[in-house]
Amino acid sequence: MDATRQRFLMCRPTYFAVDYAINPWMDPTAPVDADLAVRQWERLRQVYRDLGHTVEEIAPVAGLPDMVFAANGGTVIDGKAMAVQFRDPQRADEAPAYRAWFEAAGFELYDPKHVNEGEGDILLAGGHLLAGTGFRTAHASHAQLQEVFGYPVITLQLVDPRFYHLDTALTVLDEQTVAYLPEAFSPGSQAVLRRLFPDAVHATMADAEVLGLNAVSDGRHVVLPEQATDLAGKLRDRGYQTIGVDLSELRKAGGGPKCCTLRLRQGKASR
Repeated sequence: MDATRQRFLMCRPTYFAVDYAINPWMDPTAPVDADLAVRQWERLRQVYRDLGHTVEEIAPVAGLPDMVFAANGGTVIDGKAMAVQFRDPQRADEAPAYRAWFEAAGFELYDPKHVNEGEGDILLAGGHLLAGTGFRTAHASHAQLQEVFGYPVITLQLVDPRFYHLDTALTVLDEQTVAYLPEAFSPGSQAVLRRLFPDAVHATMADAEVLGLNAVSDGRHVVLPEQATDLAGKLRDRGYQTIGVDLSELRKAGGGPKCCTLRLRQGKASR
């Protein structure tokens, strides 16, 4: 297995809080330790750096507690950046902040025509874009993604509100392999996944419930929540090297390692 060096965009959770509820994980009455959230995020960033990846940072904006979840800020493939349009008004002001970052960084920029929550729902898997819908990203956005990026788009219907973004129910391990929770998808989407990825790793509900599938892989190393012990074991059995991290504070808002991490693809990655 070859590890591919990555370039990531992250946002420090300086203003992290759970002030509202827009998914089943969020409870504004439960206490949140913002300082612990920062320390856990810093540990994730260091893991990436230790693996040889480049981490860019976007400045957090006061009043946007979910801006830490950089994966929702856009989709970046082959130097093109698709900006986002959030479903919920509480997150709407994140979109122009991320758009401005992409523009300043020199990416070829495209604006969304429909609700589109970035790499939370759009995952590049080999020669396909896997595109989630059902809770956040609108199905109508999938056609625009195909036109912009030139990859065939595979629509996947999410059915469990706990797994409201595709990256909470499926992780891309390498160009041929994914791990996913079958129960998070409609019967038709499960059939599509079986056809596309007959050798996929199937996660248990217990691991999905600690956001174990909200993981980041470079093709060899898989960074995932340390609480997802069964999934980590299955991945090691397949030859991957797993690195567990604790993002328990950010999980109170429904986020894990992948939610905090947007991959910046500028063309063919270096090995």
